[in-house]
Amino acid sequence: METVACKLNWSSEVLTFYVVHKTRASRRLRKGDGVRRRKKTGIGLDGMQVRGESPRGKGSKLSREAPKRKKERERRRRMKWWHEARFGMLVVYGLYSHPRFLGAEDMYWARIPVKEYEKLTREFKPRPDAARLWAALAKKAGMKYVVLAAKHDDGFCLWNTQQTEFNSVKVGPKRDLMLEGVEACREMGLKVGFGFVLNDWRDPDCVRAAKSKRARRRHLDFVQGCVRELMTNYGKIDIFWPDYPAAMKTPELWESRKTIAMIRELQPDIIINNRLMLPEDFGTPEGHIAAQDRAWESCMTLTGTGLWGWRWEPEEDWASPRAIVEMVRQVTSGGGNLLLDFGPEPDGTPPQIVEERLLQVGKWLKGNEEAVYGMVDRVERKHFHPWLKYGRWTRKGNVGYLWCRHWRGRELVIVDEKTRVKRISFLKTGKPVKFTWEPGKLVLKGLPEKDPDRIAHTTVFKIEFAGVPRRMSDHGYPLVWCGR
Repeated sequence: METVACKLNWSSEVLTFYVVHKTRASRRLRKGDGVRRRKKTGIGLDGMQVRGESPRGKGSKLSREAPKRKKERERRRRMKWWHEARFGMLVVYGLYSHPRFLGAEDMYWARIPVKEYEKLTREFKPRPDAARLWAALAKKAGMKYVVLAAKHDDGFCLWNTQQTEFNSVKVGPKRDLMLEGVEACREMGLKVGFGFVLNDWRDPDCVRAAKSKRARRRHLDFVQGCVRELMTNYGKIDIFWPDYPAAMKTPELWESRKTIAMIRELQPDIIINNRLMLPEDFGTPEGHIAAQDRAWESCMTLTGTGLWGWRWEPEEDWASPRAIVEMVRQVTSGGGNLLLDFGPEPDGTPPQIVEERLLQVGKWLKGNEEAVYGMVDRVERKHFHPWLKYGRWTRKGNVGYLWCRHWRGRELVIVDEKTRVKRISFLKTGKPVKFTWEPGKLVLKGLPEKDPDRIAHTTVFKIEFAGVPRRMSDHGYPLVWCGR
């Protein structure tokens, strides 16, 4: 045991000195000769503990922040796989997957009466192996997780729910499609989650919920009952993706905290988006890709129309493999994820054009995985020139990955890079690339005359820097003189 005495003079007043006894187990404060103890202590002007609140006592700043730090550590642990996964599939399939419809929201846009809409259950006949086809396609496309839409705005539940008779086990196919989907994803080694639309166009209580307490209570009981079943009956669920809380305008009205607490109690490792009107684990920009100052995932359709689920579209409207690869690059450079909408045909078969293009994306990703998956560093303006004409970047530490989308022939000049380059190679093949480097000018030499990538016309160069890459300037165009 070590004893330290302290005395402090300030403003001509002598403050009481304290003796601090240090032991391996704790640090106790005593007054004078150590006989009297202070129950509460704080930090004095000299840095010693004095009378007042203990720095770790109840109500102190440290004690208030400790739960937040613990919660954040827990979130990082839960989300590690998700950050590394990068690419997922959103399966939007249901009664609305019908030749007469334009997507999952057509019940509203076409003003189809409830009784008329219910007749669609007679025609809803998904093939027995539908879920396995979805999961197999996701796997081959390079996706690492699948979110299954369990219920959309039309109110039709695709599992064996006790909350309503309007479900796929009681009517229509008489099958639990969520069970089939979860089992198929697990067979393929994919993470799996449920999408759940909070709105319900069939339920008059949902329409009145904002103004009627009784209607609100009934609708919330329905929602919470559905969510409890999804979180209880299918084993470990990795993601919960609630959506469209349009009926009520605040998380208090939706009882979001109560619902989320229930979900986390039933599924401690689950990841939840922000669409219960609380921040939770990740943000969800929709229909566009925009990095956020937090974990984020852009949800995109393959046609850019904003219509979810299956419908017929002309071939030129579907995103090409090149366009999908660029979506992957954009989310990766911003440290986010891509959730790509997938709408099976009425019988559950993947549309041929979608299957062909996703398989091409998966083929492109093989060999280029390093530039996409795993923990990446966000690309910022200080690292690379933001207006580089040939392509854009992703980054991991000292390694930059240049996704070259516009081939320039046998030489490629990269301007404005300050950090020394150690080596360059084609990422897909590992073949080294000759280059010259001087501050502000990097020249790749001896390249093929034409872009070697025939899938997305996007060749990735792995460029290893001597340190974290930095630009020469912060201007849009670097302040250089090009000469005569």
